[in-house]
Amino acid sequence: MKDMDEREIMGLIESLLFVSGDAIPAKRIAEFLNMDVRKVRKLMERLIDVFNFERRGLQVIRVDDSYQLATRPEYGEYIDKFFGSDKKQTLSQAVLETLSIIAYRQPITRMDIELIRGVKCEYAINVLIDKGLIKEVGRLDAPGRPILYGTTNLFLRSFGLSSLEDLPPLQE
Repeated sequence: MKDMDEREIMGLIESLLFVSGDAIPAKRIAEFLNMDVRKVRKLMERLIDVFNFERRGLQVIRVDDSYQLATRPEYGEYIDKFFGSDKKQTLSQAVLETLSIIAYRQPITRMDIELIRGVKCEYAINVLIDKGLIKEVGRLDAPGRPILYGTTNLFLRSFGLSSLEDLPPLQE
């Protein structure tokens, strides 16, 4: 951008994130600003640091190589109270177990999930698909070509993860 200093560019990016509401890939921001994507990533890390240092009500989160504005988790209960959403939607234990297996073993078939859990999991998979936490990521090259499942960016955002590498290590 012509005649804009780094602070103004960060302000522009903040505005784009606010208006978008969804995560914007670093590459798209770089193309729009006619900048190198590495420079954009550095600017984004600075913007994240500024938001964190100033303890603003919003934060910039990174999901894969995309960025998004989100509310700080510590204000969640106040936001729910203000907007009247008393009933927090929670996932059942069975659905959480299924989601955990998918997150750590993806891509994975329903049959493999059921082998690990020892019970049918079609309902849990449908709940997770309906909530947008998992999706079909392909088909296994085997008889019947079973569906392979994996997590989505919404999963990452919902659990405060930047990428799958941020999942806590499995305990044996």
